[in-house]
Amino acid sequence: MAFSARELFARLLKCEAGGEGENGMKAVATVIMNRVHVSSGQYLRTGQGDLRKVINEPGEFTCLMSTVYGEVNPQTIWATPPEEIHYRIADWALAGNKLSGIAECLWYYNPFMPTCARVFPRNGSGSLFNRVAQHCFYTPTSLYYKT
Repeated sequence: MAFSARELFARLLKCEAGGEGENGMKAVATVIMNRVHVSSGQYLRTGQGDLRKVINEPGEFTCLMSTVYGEVNPQTIWATPPEEIHYRIADWALAGNKLSGIAECLWYYNPFMPTCARVFPRNGSGSLFNRVAQHCFYTPTSLYYKT
């Protein structure tokens, strides 16, 4: 049985940012919804304003990959069901809320170190904007709009 878009979103929040606290999860939710509502570039073409398409875009979220670097990924959206807080944050984001300090960020990642790379992804389409909990957040550069 396929998950509803809300269930899929809540599962993704738990898997991608469940250990980051409420603001960390809201920051990740903001990025995901920014991709849904972006006005141009890759995410508009591939996601077409559809949350399910944005979440299921191949290679975008580690929690939807069955293997990572050739190893079985034990941390996926299928491994554990979301809890009430994950649904609450999904609903918060679906209602149009955004965490201040995230702006129009389209990417995030956890570098597992105290500093963030200045550019992400590697193609230079994102520029470091902020850090919330363990994740670094990136706004699109002019290069993104050419993708």
